[in-house]
Amino acid sequence: MRPPDKLKNHDVEHPDHYTQNDIECIEYIEQQLGDEFQSYLEGCIIKYIHRYKHKENPKKDLQKARWYLNKLIETTSYSFDLIVEDDDEV
Repeated sequence: MRPPDKLKNHDVEHPDHYTQNDIECIEYIEQQLGDEFQSYLEGCIIKYIHRYKHKENPKKDLQKARWYLNKLIETTSYSFDLIVEDDDEV
């Protein structure tokens, strides 16, 4: 297993096992779920935040939660015509 500080960005954002076909898994899920896709993203965020303390590499689960949160922000901005800038601070 790669040490936590040596994680490659694609391990979180585009894992090889999710990008083997013509369409990435997350895109297929979005197509299938339609309006319920945002609920799916919320569930993934909850899952990764809930379990990160119990994982061998907690940082990776937090990065995954952030990835799903960013995807939720992206899809929510389209749904509600919100303007979201990359530099928005919480």
